[in-house]
Amino acid sequence: MKIKYFTFWFLLSSGVFVNTCFAAEQPVEQFKAFIAKVNTLVADVKQVSIDQYGHPTQTSYGIFYLQRPGKFRWNYHKPFIQQIVGNSDKVWFYDADLQQVTIKKIDQSLGSTPALLLSGEVSLEENFIIHNQGENEGLQWIKLMPKNEESGFKYILIGMEDGKLGGMELNDNFGQLTRIYFTKLKLNGVIKPDTFEFKAPEGVDVFSDQ
Repeated sequence: MKIKYFTFWFLLSSGVFVNTCFAAEQPVEQFKAFIAKVNTLVADVKQVSIDQYGHPTQTSYGIFYLQRPGKFRWNYHKPFIQQIVGNSDKVWFYDADLQQVTIKKIDQSLGSTPALLLSGEVSLEENFIIHNQGENEGLQWIKLMPKNEESGFKYILIGMEDGKLGGMELNDNFGQLTRIYFTKLKLNGVIKPDTFEFKAPEGVDVFSDQ
């Protein structure tokens, strides 16, 4: 069973990293420091779907690209080839197995503000209820609970270690629990501009909500 696209999107919109040492700071301050300082990011990702009994149901592997403002790409290569590309006001979802591309406006894809976290234009305190969750698995965790009841998810956990993200957990309103882990982080390097462009492969079905 494939992880649903909305889960990809919310995970994307909550990805956070920084490569400066903030060991003495609370994890929420580390998160804010990232928003202020990171312009580009490339990282390997491991994403795990968890069932209601706490058992993993699917593990996916890929690469995440980010360039502020407003550009991102998720390339999943195992077990399914899937791509999610966001640029300006559009996001493309490509599933190679289904031979299908779906195009959405970013505001239609969100239903709330989480994707704007990366822009640095959203106040955490105004949009989320924030709780420190303590330490687990060597990470300091914070819990973001959206104040907007129509956000599409119940909470996001963010695990920070010395100013960089080690893990993340998303619990959405459909009862799906997803965990994501980031490794081999590369910060503020040059990313080729065409990384954030998408052209549908020949022969695939294209659906657009525009």
